[in-house]
Amino acid sequence: MAFTIIQQLKLSNYNYASIFTLPRRSNRVGNGRLLSFPRNVPVIHMELLEEGNTSEITKLKEIKHKLQLVGINCDASCIPGRYNRLYCPKCSGGQSVERSLSLHIIQNGDFAMWRCFRADCGWAGRLIAYFAERMISEATLRRNSVMQLSGDQVVIAFPYKKDGVLVGCKYRTVEKKYWQERGTEKWLYGLDDINEAAEIIIVEGEIDKLAMEEAGFRNCISVPCGAPSKVSARELPPWEKDTGYQYLWNCKEYLDKVSRVILATDGDQPGQALAEELARRLGKDRCWRVRWPKKDDFVFLNDANEVLKSLGTVALKEVIENAELYQLNVSSQAA
Repeated sequence: MAFTIIQQLKLSNYNYASIFTLPRRSNRVGNGRLLSFPRNVPVIHMELLEEGNTSEITKLKEIKHKLQLVGINCDASCIPGRYNRLYCPKCSGGQSVERSLSLHIIQNGDFAMWRCFRADCGWAGRLIAYFAERMISEATLRRNSVMQLSGDQVVIAFPYKKDGVLVGCKYRTVEKKYWQERGTEKWLYGLDDINEAAEIIIVEGEIDKLAMEEAGFRNCISVPCGAPSKVSARELPPWEKDTGYQYLWNCKEYLDKVSRVILATDGDQPGQALAEELARRLGKDRCWRVRWPKKDDFVFLNDANEVLKSLGTVALKEVIENAELYQLNVSSQAA
């Protein structure tokens, strides 16, 4: 199991904190700078938590163990949802031996943040379990420049690059709220990874692109804005009026070089509609479609990250290797 330390860095005009992962047994810590803390967090008492969700209790125990690895000892007085004053393991509270470390554990146990308020110390950090739970590694996060926005909530930032230059950024909260800067031009996520590719994979979300990389597929891109509710009954508009899929036209020079496109969009109805809309524009004769495997006797897995989490990298590789010609796939589904 791994944990993450956040360090501050500058990207374009925004202030971010990058995600780093250290081994469970490591005693090293990053030189974290000051991160702003959330305010007006409701107080929740430990007794109430113990009567609540079992998964939250498990996560709380796990995060306390990880905090111990960096020298922060949490006893029964450390209550989730409020700021706890502890002795700083870096400066020991100075000559006055004060409790200078402010520790905040988020209520559901997903992450913790801390800062020493002594001027000559200032040790700070943040810890999050989000990506580890989704089987996304440190190396993949680093290579794709995945960031965590420094602020009063957990916001993940996915930088969009073209020829190594930042052309946009998509933000996501852990509650699956998404947004981009107003007026941002739409591009495919991971565009530089298909610059020389003859075969590509298209997925429906940034995390699915990261999941594909864990299975060994870097030639993967994600659409920037999800899926439509259904397939349009209208004829394809000219490119300048095709606003919902402008990202395809913006990336035309990359897509024109591709001979085979594997559509690995979600398995639900919107995901199937997105696959059809992409195939209409890219040419069905060069498109293949994946079949997501079953989770159990009744339910199919829905996307690349679900397959990675449930079945592992080998199963995800098999899904891609067994993709079917799109027209054949659609015909067999209709039958």
